[in-house]
Amino acid sequence: MEPWQDAAARAAAAVSAADALLVTAGAGMGVDSGLPDFRGDAGFWKAYPAYAHLGLSFVDLANPRWFEHDAHLAWGFYGHRLNLYRATKPHAGFGVLRRWAAERPAGAFVFTSNVDDQFQRAGFDPERIVECHGTIETWQCTRDCGVGLFPASPAPIAVDPASFRAADPLPRCAGCGALARPNVLMFGDGGWDESRTDAQHRRFERWLAGLEPGHQRLTIVECGAGTAVPTVRRLGEALVQRPGTTLVRINVREPEAPAPAISVARGAHEALAAIALSLSIDGRAGQN
Repeated sequence: MEPWQDAAARAAAAVSAADALLVTAGAGMGVDSGLPDFRGDAGFWKAYPAYAHLGLSFVDLANPRWFEHDAHLAWGFYGHRLNLYRATKPHAGFGVLRRWAAERPAGAFVFTSNVDDQFQRAGFDPERIVECHGTIETWQCTRDCGVGLFPASPAPIAVDPASFRAADPLPRCAGCGALARPNVLMFGDGGWDESRTDAQHRRFERWLAGLEPGHQRLTIVECGAGTAVPTVRRLGEALVQRPGTTLVRINVREPEAPAPAISVARGAHEALAAIALSLSIDGRAGQN
């Protein structure tokens, strides 16, 4: 048995023993669904060659200033991503996690830095999800007119496939008709409306507070969360200090984890399938 397979077997035991499950996820979770890997400029520019020609990185583009200075460029970037996320089917690992969540007597929660709405598309309860960087499926007014947050238009955004610039008409505020922007936390973003995410955090904190440390066992399954933006990793490493908590870190590139966490050095889909198989084998053995 390879080391990662042994780790998957230990992860299966942790999932089986859990009273509650916390699923945490970063960008690596979506790669197995076919979403682009934005790790480093090379990976980003491979997916978006027009931006390589302009010398603009992901960090450069994920900035609210473009909505003021070049709205067609801004919505080309976010519009293409919105169209792509809507066309992408969540991989089978999401279903595995959803099944585990449903089986836990103390329930489950999701905490993700992804803005792609993939957990909702996979059937997770929206009331049990924290999107710490917001979501592309909710919009806000660039003029802060007071309308608050509103759902994204269901219509696709027309984006030129060569220049990655959006065509008119650009998304507009549901209240005043000014330019809209995604409710996504960008770099250097002082205008992000965090009210929706704050409400999610409050629900999450109430759920956590309802778990009895040392009596109700919590297993954290972290999928594809890197160190470049370490919000998700830090959450797991902080919570694992609670008595009765186990952290399972699934990461093909950055699997390192503080002891006694379980590290599975594989992609999310492969690792979750292996853990599920181990659970199935152990379940059949227990029936004999």
